[in-house]
Amino acid sequence: MKGLIACILILCFVSPSLCLRRIGSNKTIYFNVMEHGARGDGKTDDSHAFLSAWQRTCEAESAATLFIPPRKVFLVKKLNLNGPCKATNILISNVNGLTIDAKRGMFDGYGSTWWQCKSCKRPTALRFHGCNGLTVKYLRMMNSPGAHISVNGCEGAKFSQINIHAPAHSPNTDGFDIASSKNILIQDSTIGTGDDCIAINGGCSNISAVGVACGPGNGISIGSLGRNQGHETVEEVHVRNCSFTGTTNGARIKTWPGGSGYARKITFEQIKLTDTRNPIIIDQYYGHNISSVYSYYLSDAKAIDLRCSKLGCFGIILDQINIVSAEQGKHAYASCKNAHGIVLSSIPSVSCLLN
Repeated sequence: MKGLIACILILCFVSPSLCLRRIGSNKTIYFNVMEHGARGDGKTDDSHAFLSAWQRTCEAESAATLFIPPRKVFLVKKLNLNGPCKATNILISNVNGLTIDAKRGMFDGYGSTWWQCKSCKRPTALRFHGCNGLTVKYLRMMNSPGAHISVNGCEGAKFSQINIHAPAHSPNTDGFDIASSKNILIQDSTIGTGDDCIAINGGCSNISAVGVACGPGNGISIGSLGRNQGHETVEEVHVRNCSFTGTTNGARIKTWPGGSGYARKITFEQIKLTDTRNPIIIDQYYGHNISSVYSYYLSDAKAIDLRCSKLGCFGIILDQINIVSAEQGKHAYASCKNAHGIVLSSIPSVSCLLN
């Protein structure tokens, strides 16, 4: 028997039809483990109470929350929180030292029922908020209504052997959305979605992706940052030994015009690209000139695109790059705007980079 010290653990479930039901009601049903017999005294076996509360939550027809109150010590044996559930969204909040070993498990968000509704606020399938020392392994997920995994306000999380799949046409189904977090590792995983495989947003530092196979999707992105003229920072991001297959982008940094902050100490190394439209791209005009962007997606061979604002991007180092066009007769090339740095070794050549 192991002790679980719970600050607040909330597993929040939203039915696939929530988008329609919320018009008439925002009511959420709560299932408190204390009301199912848990003592939380650090002495009593609370396993049965947890399983009972889980079962009620899992079977709920409407939005439901499994609630574990703060300032209690629960003793539980190995818990198998089994599905299938009538749920598309799970939130785990403010739990330290949590390990999720999902071997032989599968989470299917049935997102196709949501994707056609453009006005719906589509839920994220699995959210971790304020969880430190988190370990998640062997998790398989598919077809989330929105993003698959959100990591927000966490420190020291490790994700390994994660398999995420959604079709290329599914909207905003990011594999990972990471924000306001540090010391996060995603390794030895496969991610294919309709949006970013990994999106690293403001307030992040020391984020690593190692051995990740991305595709389809929009690559591994820093940002977007600075929306609505906000101030956001990202630093110490390391992407290594990753592959991009059939993706819109490979290595990407994207910021909105008018924002402030920085994205620095970012490295992409040992990257394999296969049929990737924009292998390397810095876009400081994100959200603008959409039509021109789509035109070169379809017909261009621009392999390196460094579009910086008038303030410029600095400290760019290009080394050991070898990118050729997948289309016969087209030659890959680079384009720069206000980009400063050095080129040590690159195919195509990047003569447009400023000192």
